[in-house]
Amino acid sequence: MENSKARVWKKIALFYTLTLCFSGVFDAFVLHAGKMDTGNLLYVTGSMWSPALAAFATKAIFGEKIRDLPWSWGAVRYPWLGYLIPIAYTLPVYLVVWFGGFGGFADADFVKRMAEQFGWSNFPPGLTLILFVLLTATLGLVGKTSRALGEEIGWRGFLVPELAKVVGFSGVGIISGLMWAVYHFPALLFADYNAGTPAWYGLTCFTIMVVADSFILAWLTLRSGSLWPAAILHGSHNLFIQSIFTPLTRDTGPTKYIIDEFGIGLVVTITIAAIVLCRKFRSCPPPTFQGESGCRR
Repeated sequence: MENSKARVWKKIALFYTLTLCFSGVFDAFVLHAGKMDTGNLLYVTGSMWSPALAAFATKAIFGEKIRDLPWSWGAVRYPWLGYLIPIAYTLPVYLVVWFGGFGGFADADFVKRMAEQFGWSNFPPGLTLILFVLLTATLGLVGKTSRALGEEIGWRGFLVPELAKVVGFSGVGIISGLMWAVYHFPALLFADYNAGTPAWYGLTCFTIMVVADSFILAWLTLRSGSLWPAAILHGSHNLFIQSIFTPLTRDTGPTKYIIDEFGIGLVVTITIAAIVLCRKFRSCPPPTFQGESGCRR
């Protein structure tokens, strides 16, 4: 048993070392450019696929098969949860900001830019906003999830099941969350992957949010037995925050301290969601933790 646990920890250590080495190459290009805009999307994609490459390499080095990762789709409700959960924890934050006076909603200049970008100059402003949200929330998920998949093959497809062999659910969430957060630190501290808050504030909010989100992602992965729901949640999270709600929000001063991945709002809502799912997990653990569960899965 001890030898088995030691082997698991060695795999985890190798995986994380390789992830940081691979992503470090692409982060260096991002840091050299100083920004993470569309022109550097290839660098970002390379960094986000580094955990997958590290997982594949670790499997090969330890003589294991890549097909042993949780590739199966699983029950259809879990991918849907992956898509919907980020809406549930992001929308309340932005509604509070818009209606509470902490930030403004999209103004005429934003609507004009979107209309010009999509060729909707003759459309009414309301229709332009509706079409922007609908198209982004659907077709936009493809690109976001394709990049998020690279991370999720590593973090949830490889790391979470390995951690589940040696620690309990709380340990899985905390350890995977901290590893995931630190992986983002170079771009957060030295590039423009920040909404404009002070580094200490953004780093603190981001780290707590990522650790809390890791509990949700681990719950989805272990409950479904699949990495796909986590990939969809990751893509949906990035989509609604980065491509819909934040662009729809005008900064009026305190705004950046509340919204996005570097504000306090998501820290609160994602932590609440994580606590709810932790309680649900403990009341109904999956077979990987406690034999054949009698709970409805």
